[in-house]
Amino acid sequence: MPTSSLPRPGWRQRLSTLPRDARDTLFLLTVIAWVLAPQAAHTPWWTTAFTAGILLWRGWLAWSGRPLPGRWMLAAMLLAAMAATWSSHGSFVGRDAGVTMVVLLLALKTLELRARRDAMVIFFLGFFALLANFMHSQSLPLALAMVLGLLGLLTALVNAHMTVGRPPLAQSLRTAALLTLWGTPVMVALFLFFPRMAPLWGVPGNDLAGRSGLSESMTVGSMASLALDEGIALRLRFEPPLAAPPASMMYFRGPVLSQFDGRQWQADPSAMLEDAQLRVAGEPVRYQMTLEPSRRPWLTLLDAAPQAPQLPEGMGRARMTPQLQWLTPRPITDVLRTEAQSYTDFRHGPLQPTPALRRYTDLPQGSNPRTLALARQMRADPALADAPARAWVEAALQRLRDGGYTYTLEPGVVDGPHTADVFWFDSKQGFCEHIASAFAVLMRGMGVPARIVTGFQGGDRNPVDGYWTVRNADAHAWTEVWLQGEGWVRIDPTGAVAPGRVGQFQRLAVPRGAVAAAVDGFVGQGRLQQLRAVWEAMNNGWNQWVLNYTQSRQLDLLRNLGVEAPSWVDLMRLLGACAGIAALLWLGWMAWAQRGRDEWLRLMDATRLRLRRLGLPTDASLPPRALALRLRAHFAQDELQATQIQALCDWLLRMERQRYAPPGEHGDLRALRRQWKALRWPRPLRTPSDRHP
Repeated sequence: MPTSSLPRPGWRQRLSTLPRDARDTLFLLTVIAWVLAPQAAHTPWWTTAFTAGILLWRGWLAWSGRPLPGRWMLAAMLLAAMAATWSSHGSFVGRDAGVTMVVLLLALKTLELRARRDAMVIFFLGFFALLANFMHSQSLPLALAMVLGLLGLLTALVNAHMTVGRPPLAQSLRTAALLTLWGTPVMVALFLFFPRMAPLWGVPGNDLAGRSGLSESMTVGSMASLALDEGIALRLRFEPPLAAPPASMMYFRGPVLSQFDGRQWQADPSAMLEDAQLRVAGEPVRYQMTLEPSRRPWLTLLDAAPQAPQLPEGMGRARMTPQLQWLTPRPITDVLRTEAQSYTDFRHGPLQPTPALRRYTDLPQGSNPRTLALARQMRADPALADAPARAWVEAALQRLRDGGYTYTLEPGVVDGPHTADVFWFDSKQGFCEHIASAFAVLMRGMGVPARIVTGFQGGDRNPVDGYWTVRNADAHAWTEVWLQGEGWVRIDPTGAVAPGRVGQFQRLAVPRGAVAAAVDGFVGQGRLQQLRAVWEAMNNGWNQWVLNYTQSRQLDLLRNLGVEAPSWVDLMRLLGACAGIAALLWLGWMAWAQRGRDEWLRLMDATRLRLRRLGLPTDASLPPRALALRLRAHFAQDELQATQIQALCDWLLRMERQRYAPPGEHGDLRALRRQWKALRWPRPLRTPSDRHP
């Protein structure tokens, strides 16, 4: 049969015939790709392309058995990588630039994987890159993925030390898993008792821009379709004796916006000079809140919180603005757990008119003329002409209820500065930002001070762990109007258009695609909701017990153990005690393992150790007779120690008879041990340089 007609071997058969170094290289490249994959979301796009190209190229070289590139090519690629890093980050120092360089160097190092020392460098960079993933996220899925990456790197490391033959990767994996299992108690002890410190990284960003979460400004009509973000913004658990407040009162306060240019609402810096004048009534609602990283210093507490919430040690003290928004000393870059109490029955702001309230009636010159005309028309109505401002607010809300306005996530793009006119007279549809903005413009046109408040409204209770979950999709905008004798009063005009949006937590959903609909039909929507609740409860447990294990919770643990005034010194003492107990347990286990071993083998191991100290090379596979022959050959020229040599060789031969002679003819092992202790061991041979210095 011609050679060309022979079937080509499959990839599995081809993989089984590869040399060991090629097989081990392919496995190591797979592990590196797994470890570096999460960095694709945080490094420049060219870094991912460059790294993927190098790993694929190195895999092809190992598969085809081709030589590695030369040093000049590696040097050119390194210079190109450094230049691109400088171009993207403007520096080689810092978190982002440093992680980019680690990723690139790890990929480039695989192109000179020739010896074991090169593999050791790759392992070191791989472990560092694995840890670098947690600089951006400490989520449960990432942690589980990195556990697999750790097992992969340990497997490759163990396999690199098995230099003889072609050991199966499964054997190395078992060893790596045992090492991980043995190290778990040490890891748990370090986690519990090693003094906690503040994170060394955390750079402000704008990761939530363009999503349905909160922003520091609100542009009306800038998005034709609002894609709901189901990501979790915060979780909270209410403490007894009061349960969760009514649905209509669950407002979580964020930035307050009062400057308006016709399309965009922004915060007014001069408003920071005002006085909050917060007045609360009733019983407070106490709760524990866990906020996801927002990279902004906003504590979106339940409205309204008169007292500063408890922040973790080292975070500093939160402060409240005159608009009742709570801010942290620095942006929230990690999961933050806090305890607070709020009053759902509150008033704030001055009770009588002040000059500072005039800015809340300002409108851009020439914008929204039809809305201003509507405001004049409503004020000229005999039923409202002499009525208080509260009646004007109710009239505007009634217009929203009866005027054919609808709540939708696809209101279309609004061009120009007359966004309120478009909502009131043309489209008559929108979501919370359109409705709140148009309502605030109408109120200002009627002379009523008004502003926009952004935050979250509503949430849903997880039946698995009892925590309330507030998502980015729950981001909301409402208005506050100032009424004489009452101060600033919350008015949510969205509730007039869509009562279910506020009162019953009803949300509009994005139309589901074909794949999502198929999954729902196969699994069932109810089952998917149950799985989602379980997964979110697991994530919440991870946040509560792992990510939020702060120094204060460490000290609380010591108090529970009986330490009256715990400090970091007590933590170090307890950690040292755990280390001592672990060492004693290890020594006890080693002693137990030795007792369970064959005494003859233990005596031979001790003999081989003494022979190695004499300069005699030994091997565990050599029997006693072979050791005796090697001993005679090694000391053949040393007549001064012939007696000691002969006695040691005779003892080795007796050891052989004791092991292999028929029953009844071998000697007593205890007697052989006594003879071993009585032996006069020869001195090591001296080299000519030792004899003639």
